[in-house]
Amino acid sequence: MLFNCGKFQLNLNRPHVMGIVNVTPDSFSDGGKFAQTDLAIEHALSLVEQGADILDIGGESTRPNATPVSLQQELERVIPVIESLVIQIKIPISIDTYKPQVMQAAIKAGASVVNDVRALQENGAIDIVAASDAGVCLMHMQGTPQTMQINPQYNDVVAEVKTFLQQRLTLCETAGINKSRILLDPGFGFGKTREHNITLIQHLASFSTMGQPLLVGLSRKSVLGQVTGNDVDARIYSSVAASVISAMVGAKILRVHDVKATVEALKIVTAIQH
Repeated sequence: MLFNCGKFQLNLNRPHVMGIVNVTPDSFSDGGKFAQTDLAIEHALSLVEQGADILDIGGESTRPNATPVSLQQELERVIPVIESLVIQIKIPISIDTYKPQVMQAAIKAGASVVNDVRALQENGAIDIVAASDAGVCLMHMQGTPQTMQINPQYNDVVAEVKTFLQQRLTLCETAGINKSRILLDPGFGFGKTREHNITLIQHLASFSTMGQPLLVGLSRKSVLGQVTGNDVDARIYSSVAASVISAMVGAKILRVHDVKATVEALKIVTAIQH
């Protein structure tokens, strides 16, 4: 299975690791640590040394109850980081945004992937990605970051998430985005309770029937804290376990904070699978 994104073509015959770079003061796990441009770049380069296959740069937190930021503020946070990294590293850079203007500016700056929690639902977003050669990750979210954890409900969480992703996939294809450029993400923690998240993990293998590479982001998520009782900064082991389980049942890209630990664990997965 191949994933085409910009000048890169990733062979997903092994699970790949997407390292998280939050250029924000309020992300749920590492908010404020890398909010300054130089610190974000330094952290990103460190993740590359640890074995990251992709870097995901974000300038607006999407944690529950996060405060939205202005377009200009988001651009000022992420574009200098992308412009610096693109001349220093040889792996794809992803922009974590739902704003079409940020997508366009990031692609122009050198980003190869658009990672959108709203699955290109904002006006103009599909057109911007279609007009580029960037890859895209379509994620499911019920509600918005401000409302998503206020009593989320589903009749069948697996079926409803799959239906949404299939609808977005079809729209993207119709707009001219080749399937080889599209990843799907069930959106763990985005409008889901503990039970919803665990049910999705239990049925993750069923998403392979959709024919697209699956991206999973469970790193340090609240469902892991609910199971283990650990605070967010003590969820490394559970995050690695979640990544291993996801990869064993078909996830192709794992979006994580703890790159080195995940890379080493996934080497075992690859050895077993092959």
